[in-house]
Amino acid sequence: MKLHYPNGKKYIPAVKSISPSVKKQSYSNRGMTLEEDINITNQYYLELGKAVIHKKPTPVQIVKVDYPKRSAAVIKEAYFKQASTTDYNGVYKGKYIDFEAKETKHGTSFPLNNFHEHQIKHMRSVCDQNGICFVIIRFSTTDEIFYLEAEKLFLFWDRMIEGGRKSITKDELKQSAHPIALGFQARIDYIRVIDYLYSFN
Repeated sequence: MKLHYPNGKKYIPAVKSISPSVKKQSYSNRGMTLEEDINITNQYYLELGKAVIHKKPTPVQIVKVDYPKRSAAVIKEAYFKQASTTDYNGVYKGKYIDFEAKETKHGTSFPLNNFHEHQIKHMRSVCDQNGICFVIIRFSTTDEIFYLEAEKLFLFWDRMIEGGRKSITKDELKQSAHPIALGFQARIDYIRVIDYLYSFN
């Protein structure tokens, strides 16, 4: 299937090549992607009646469909209708929740080019409306997970825009962010961090 951005440019997915040794280290303990872990966590929150958080669907406009069988349709070409904002949103105890989830194979820093300008702009808008906005960052090779408040992300982003570092070091994350240990049912229990930061207990 062909996918195109809103400006008509062809979408080419990144090719992920992981060496056998890295793959074993990255996936042996957790066995899932960051997205899968968060989706399981959100389902757990929903079943407990604790929060309603969902992954945002990517809006796609279908422009070409083939019908090899009467009962089946195959999408051949589609366009992203608009630039994506963040991965997840919802509500918790009457507060709007909006966050992005990012994973990196880098060992000592998180590259800021994982974000796009329109995502930062969206997160600033959420913060301006007093929504709870943050990013969850996972270092896949070590399984370290951090909850970084959007306001702190903006400081690193603005530093880059002004000619500074193009990444956040792991040491900086340890000082600015909140670590999240992998759990069982709430695999990435980010609500616990929200409770701590906003005195929701």
